[in-house]
Amino acid sequence: MRTNTQTSNATNVDTGYETSKFALATGITTAAMVGIWACACMISALLNSGIGGVVKGFLTAVTGA
Repeated sequence: MRTNTQTSNATNVDTGYETSKFALATGITTAAMVGIWACACMISALLNSGIGGVVKGFLTAVTGA
């Protein structure tokens, strides 16, 4: 004799946790990309105008003079 049995599996997903995990990963990725771009810009500025030019440009930007 054969008996047919039906089984079902329910998976509970915590959508709040998954959304937070995705948002955190997106934020970390964006911050890393901005940091890498900032380092590339700083290296470019150092290569083009040297440390003195970078310091002078920074002070001019901060003080406005």
